[in-house]
Amino acid sequence: MRNIAGEFLEINRKERVQTPSLEISYRSAVERIGDFEEVNLPLTPEQAMYEASRCIHCPDPAACMRACPAHNDIPSIMWLISQGQFLEAAKLYRQASSLPEICGRVCPHEQLCQGSCPQSKHGDPVATGALETFVMDYQRKFGEIDTSVAEAKNQKVAVVGAGPSGLSCADLLAKEGYAVTIFDANPQPGGLLVYGIPNFKLNKDVVFARIDDFYRMGVKFVGSTLIGKEKTVDDLLKEGFQAIYIAVGTLIDAPMNVPGEDLSGVYKGTEFLIRNNVNPDILPKDFREKSPPGKKVVVIGGGDTASDCLRTALRMGSEEVTCLYRRTEKEMPGGAKDRKLAREEGAEFQFLTQPVRFVPGKGGRLAAVECVRMELGEPDESGRRRPVPIEDSDFIVEADTAILALGYWPDETIVKTTPGLETHKWGLIVTDPETGATSREGIFAGGDVVTGPDLVVTAMAAGRKAAESIIAYLKTKGK
Repeated sequence: MRNIAGEFLEINRKERVQTPSLEISYRSAVERIGDFEEVNLPLTPEQAMYEASRCIHCPDPAACMRACPAHNDIPSIMWLISQGQFLEAAKLYRQASSLPEICGRVCPHEQLCQGSCPQSKHGDPVATGALETFVMDYQRKFGEIDTSVAEAKNQKVAVVGAGPSGLSCADLLAKEGYAVTIFDANPQPGGLLVYGIPNFKLNKDVVFARIDDFYRMGVKFVGSTLIGKEKTVDDLLKEGFQAIYIAVGTLIDAPMNVPGEDLSGVYKGTEFLIRNNVNPDILPKDFREKSPPGKKVVVIGGGDTASDCLRTALRMGSEEVTCLYRRTEKEMPGGAKDRKLAREEGAEFQFLTQPVRFVPGKGGRLAAVECVRMELGEPDESGRRRPVPIEDSDFIVEADTAILALGYWPDETIVKTTPGLETHKWGLIVTDPETGATSREGIFAGGDVVTGPDLVVTAMAAGRKAAESIIAYLKTKGK
């Protein structure tokens, strides 16, 4: 049992179990589809203390800690919040996480810490996600973010990719005094936190504030530079970088490979989100023009990107927005909370539906999507039941816009220009799972480019683990 305070030994678990959860409040659906602002209503200090007091402080190791990829000490944090010690709680979050203000907003808590809470057996789990967001925002407003670093070391590290994994690796390296430079193909750092996740889920100002912390720690950023094209990994080594962390993610939209995919009105999910959710001032020049959807929009896919596209289209004024998914809702990989919010905002869902052709209309623009009905067969390699077409079940869905949110592949630019870098599965980089070391000495990798598309928090955790390995490696090289 933890001992942040002696009161831990006096917890009345029965009383806490019987304490009803605070209803996490959202802005009304009518209000929130009128803008791109965050949908959650922030907690008050009193609400935060109340909700945190519902934690029953399970014995070590608590289920919520085991379920959190960052292994945050959530029971101790809940105790601190319940006592009104918000700044101390925020500091504890930062001990295990480089991006807590972001993870509090975008993690699928119902599948991780929150979903493992024993309170779920009796009622609602403790709202750990909302509490993490509250204390990190409180620290940003009323406290200080520690950006102190150790004495400078005469060793340079290059981080390739300015998303959650690259930033988190840079965080630990900079704190230890290493000279860190982050390279990224986009004009600004942040990766999918800026160029992928919509503002209504993650306010860009939250990301920019955290990135400013990195600048204060001395981290350098080189944007609009695609490693593997403008310069290679070996070029970086020649420039004096003694270790390299590759965290370029998987941001190539998977194609659908059906007739009509190249029609006007058919968009890739990432491009649609980037064009319509990011300030044009920080976009590459060829992405600055918006891609406004038409009146009848279909989004194809079942992950978080699909939900983001549905909700973006609604905010841009589309009248009918429908998700087409080839399995049932039970098999959808995306977060249930986002689907609930999408439904409240007006999105419709058609399950067991597989598009097979995009149908052109006047002027060659998309007019409809031809689909077939599906049924579920035996499980595939992912463990989900395989969708099987039903014979003679073709039907037409009218649509003037289709958005493909089918998943992501890695960009092979960097691996194809790095001799000796071992890859597998469409270009994912092979690493030692304990250290992040690749087949090339001094080169490490982590995040989605190693695992395939995953969560922000898992990418963040991989970056921190790799940073520890890089520090150990550099110590063997001397100063």
